[in-house]
Parts: sequence; structure tokens; C-alpha cells
Amino acid sequence: MIRLLTFGAAFLVFLFLLGVIYALQRVAKTREGGGKLGESGLTMQGFSYALILLAVGYLLAVTYLFVRGTAYEGHLMEWMNIVVRLMHITFGIAWIGASFYFVFLENALNRTHNVREELAGNLWAVHGGGFYYLEKYKLAPAQIPRDLHWFKYEAYFTWLSGFSLLFVVYYFNAGSMLIDPKVLELSPLAGVALGIGSFVAAWLVYDGLCKTPLVTKMRWFMVVGALVLTGFAFFYCHVFSARAAYIHFGAMLGTLMVANVFFVIIPAQKAMVKAATEGLPLNPQLAKNALNRSLHNNYFTLPVLFVMVSNHFPSTFGNAYPWAVLIAITVGTAGVKHWMNLREKKQATALVLPASALFLLAVAFVTAPKNETAGAAACAPVSIAQVQGIVQNRCVRCHSSNPTDEVFKVAPNGVKYDTPEDIIRLKDKIMQRVVVTKTMPQNNKTNMTQEERDLIRCWIEQGAPNK
Repeated sequence: MIRLLTFGAAFLVFLFLLGVIYALQRVAKTREGGGKLGESGLTMQGFSYALILLAVGYLLAVTYLFVRGTAYEGHLMEWMNIVVRLMHITFGIAWIGASFYFVFLENALNRTHNVREELAGNLWAVHGGGFYYLEKYKLAPAQIPRDLHWFKYEAYFTWLSGFSLLFVVYYFNAGSMLIDPKVLELSPLAGVALGIGSFVAAWLVYDGLCKTPLVTKMRWFMVVGALVLTGFAFFYCHVFSARAAYIHFGAMLGTLMVANVFFVIIPAQKAMVKAATEGLPLNPQLAKNALNRSLHNNYFTLPVLFVMVSNHFPSTFGNAYPWAVLIAITVGTAGVKHWMNLREKKQATALVLPASALFLLAVAFVTAPKNETAGAAACAPVSIAQVQGIVQNRCVRCHSSNPTDEVFKVAPNGVKYDTPEDIIRLKDKIMQRVVVTKTMPQNNKTNMTQEERDLIRCWIEQGAPNK
């Protein structure tokens, strides 16, 4: 009864949030610029969007606490994952798309032909059946327009949804998903604290580095920055499970990106708008700092996108040196982005893209498994019954029609090993995840032995006989 009353009270709070959101939306529609609040770029419309996220997160959290320990917990976690992940992807596309576009715009500006004195450049473009003409001012126009669009909520909502997803997937199930006892023995609370604390530490190091004279020396800044990132990658891979380490590296980069927006780019823009509005002298260094951080964010995008999909590719995080693979792919993808930026400036060389592509191909070559098919002849014949026995003991608690695992209540990715035919059909996936990369079972929670993995290898190399 108390539990039901608590849920009812929480639901009333949720209804109150919906009422506030509705009121803000109504007021925003009646005011110019979505209910703009001063010259800061904040609007009632923006506040209502933030409250929508808060309301959704609040409802999910309350519902989770209500169903925790019941048969509905696994189902709710699955749908929380879907909802938050979809929000994260949507906001991320908007943010990264804006980053790509504005860096392209900066790189592609016409800065010489028929450019007015107060302009830094202009650009003609055609898209969607229409022609567009854009101008960039060196500092600011003589009069700031009232309808000034700010690009910031895409960044904030991407980070908030990503941070929420980190909790849904890793922190709520820290004992299973975040911590690998073979890597480091940690309590769930200590693991979560280290993860969140590392984001703060990364920002302090990176921001401090950006405030040194080194930031004006691009090559040396890139070298030192790469060494710092290598240190964080090494740290994550020696503290968390390999999958969690990769995700935390991406979350760390995402935190640097959104902190750039929140602490540097937007404050610089606000200061410029305020100075232009009040007729005060503008500080050109503010614009340079904001542009510099925006460019850093642009180079972070491809490594972050790789990390977002890396969990589907165990040949990366399942390598014996996952931190080295992670840094190599980070450098390679950043090199591809560098070539894209040079091409937009019409400064692309013939070496940058091929060098980056060859570097990434070298990573694929180095991480390839050793060819041990000759060992099949040395193995005693292995039957499907032996393999099925291993699978029944080590795998079907998650990968079956009726999982008994405490975390996975539905077979992950729909992979099931209920019958010998299922095992034979998915033998290539088993070879990659169980034998080569050893990334399954998840954090080896069912204690599969090396002898069992070798037995499965022999069976597959013998042609996976069904007898």
C-alpha cells in the first residue's frame, strides 16, 4: 500500500511538470523569439525542452524503482535503453551535423572576392531547391538582430541523454556491465565514482592545456593531447571491462565537447552580443578562443562516433591491448576529419587521407586473429553434444528463449542457443566472440574455462559437425 501511494505521489509530480511545460509552451508561442530572456540566448521554449527531458527521466527513474525486483524490471530496462538511446542519437545527429556544417562554412568562406570591409567572408550555396547567401562578420554587425539563433541545446541534450544512457546500461548494472574482476576488483559505487570523476579530471587537464601557449602550436598541442588521451584510454582499460572502457573514453570526449560549449563558446558569444548591444569595444580573442574550441570539437566527432558503435565489434575492445587499438582508431579517424577540413579549405594534400586509411587498415591487420586451422588435425573429434553442454552451462542463462540472468531478461540482440541447430547456425559469431576475442560470456560471468573455449574452436575448425 505504501509503495502504491509513493508511486501515486511521484506520478502527481510528473503531472505537475507536464503542466509547467504546457504553460511555458503557451507563453513562448505568444512572445517573439520563443520567449527570449534577455540577450543570453535563453528562451522559454528552450526551458520547456529541458523540462521535457527532466520529466521523461523522472518518470523512468520512478517507474524503475517501482518495478525493481519484479518480473517487469528487465522489460523496463530494455525500453529505457531504447528510449534514451534514441534520444541520444537524435540530439547527437543534430549537434554533430551543426559542427560539421559550421566548420565547413568557416573553411569554405570566400575571403577575398567582393568582400565588404566588415566581413570575414561570404558563401553562396544551393540546397533543397533553393539558393542561400551567408555572410560572416569579423566581429559583429553594427546592430544585433532580435532573432538571433543560438546553437547550444543540441550539445546540452546530447550530453544529458548520453549521461543518462551511461546510467541505464552501465551504472545501474555496474556489477555486471561496468566492472570486470579480472581487470580490477571494485565495488559498484567505486566504479561509478571513478567513471564520473574521470570526466571532471579530463576537463581540468584539457582546459588547462588550452590555456597554455602550447595551444597556438597546433602540432605540439596535438602530440601532447594524443598522449593525454592515451593515458585516459590506458586508465579506463585497466579499471573497467573493455566494453565499458571504450564507452567511458567516448563519454569523456563528449564531456570535453559539451564543456567547451558551456564554459567557453557560449560565454564568448554572450560577451560579444553584450558588447555589440551596448556599443562597447569587442575583444577579438573571445572569438578566436570560441573558434579554437569549436575546431577541437570537430576533430573529436569521428572518434566519438566510432566509440558509439564499437560495442558491436569485439575485435576492437576484445584485443589483448584494447587501449592501444582505441587510440590508434582515434588517431586514424581524426586524421580522416583533418583531411576533410583541408579539402574544404582547398588545401588537401595527396598524403593525409591515404595515410589515415592505411593506418586504420594496419589496425585491422594487427588485430586479426592468428590462423590456427592446422590445429584442428591435432584435436580429438568433438561432437555437437559436447559443445551444447558447454553452451548450456555458460551461455543460455542469457542467450535463450527464457533467460535466467539477473540482468538480461530477454536474449541480447535476439541471439539464442536453445537447440544444436541454433549453435551451428551462429558458429561464426561464437568463434569471434567466445574463442578469438573472448568477450563472451560478458565479463566471463559464468566462468568459461580456456579448455572449453579450445574445445569449441576444435569443433568449429573440424567443420562444426552435427553428430
